[in-house]
Amino acid sequence: MSLARTMLVVLLAAAALARAEAQESFPVARVTIYPGDAITETMLDERVGVVAQEAQALYMRSRAALLGKVARRTLLPGQPIPLIAVDAPRIVAVGAQVKIVFAEAGLHIVTYGIAQQPGGVGDVIRVRN
Repeated sequence: MSLARTMLVVLLAAAALARAEAQESFPVARVTIYPGDAITETMLDERVGVVAQEAQALYMRSRAALLGKVARRTLLPGQPIPLIAVDAPRIVAVGAQVKIVFAEAGLHIVTYGIAQQPGGVGDVIRVRN
C-alpha cells in the first residue's frame, strides 16, 4: 500500500472517530405533542446523534428539564425540541382573581385584584386592583 493511500485511510478513520465522539443523546418527542399538552415521561424518547455546535444552545438537552412543561407549538416525533417550543405551565389565567400581598417591616396588607396577564410560579404579572 502506498504512503498516500495509508495516510488517506488514517485520516478517514480519524474523521470517523471524531464524528463518533461528537455524538450525544438528546430528548425527542415519541408522539406528536400538541400546543397546550403537558409533557410527560411517556411522550419522550432519547435520540443519539450529532447536533451542530452553533445549534446546541437552541435545543433542549435534558429530558428531566422537559417533564412538566407545556408545549407552545406542535412537537413532531423524532425531532429535537427547541427551547422556545416549551413553557412552564400557567397557574394564573387572564381575568382570574388573585391575592395581592404587601409585607414590609411587620406590616402586612392583603387585597385582591384581577390578573391582566397569564403567569406561572415565580412570574411577575400585571394586576388591576
